Amino acid sequence: MIQSAAALPGNADLYLHVRVLIALILGLSVTRLVSGIAGLVQHPGRYPIWPVHLAWVAWTLLNVVTFWWFEFRLSQIQHWTYGLYFFVCVYASMYYFLSVLLFPQDLDEYQGYEDYFLSRRRWFFGFAALTEALDVVDTWIKGEAHLRSLGMDYLVAISAFILLSAIAARTRNPKFHLLFALAAVAYEISFAVRHFGTLD
Repeated sequence: MIQSAAALPGNADLYLHVRVLIALILGLSVTRLVSGIAGLVQHPGRYPIWPVHLAWVAWTLLNVVTFWWFEFRLSQIQHWTYGLYFFVCVYASMYYFLSVLLFPQDLDEYQGYEDYFLSRRRWFFGFAALTEALDVVDTWIKGEAHLRSLGMDYLVAISAFILLSAIAARTRNPKFHLLFALAAVAYEISFAVRHFGTLD
């Protein structure tokens, strides 16, 4: 039976339907990250800690917060399609993949977080670069006005991040990894300060 226009869900209801699934995925991401950090505090001597790893944990957590903050703008979308719904779910899932890569079930095969992270760097930076590329698409979906409001430096920063991720995936140089991680965290904080005002 064809539903009447009055029986179809409104835009707010459609967004709420999508938002519930996004919240579940991001909730799993935050849980993994926070549990991992708590584990480091509870058992600091179990596995050697690496500052670069901690920096990427901070970067991922900041990105999850940023993602959830800006996803409110999806409520302005008038026509939801399965393709759009699938894209948003995949994009949100990227953060869960990153969280799991940062805090695996155990590190018994490795000598610590540095050994583990460097051995899995191609996976991590591959997912990180893909996540940033998807962010551009997600930003465009929210409207050209929103994309323009972020400024040209947003696209430049995304491009630079993807390029540096490609380099990071190939090198084990600890100095490069430290500088890249610190720069990524610094930019994320700067981005939040410049663009986190109020949702309107």
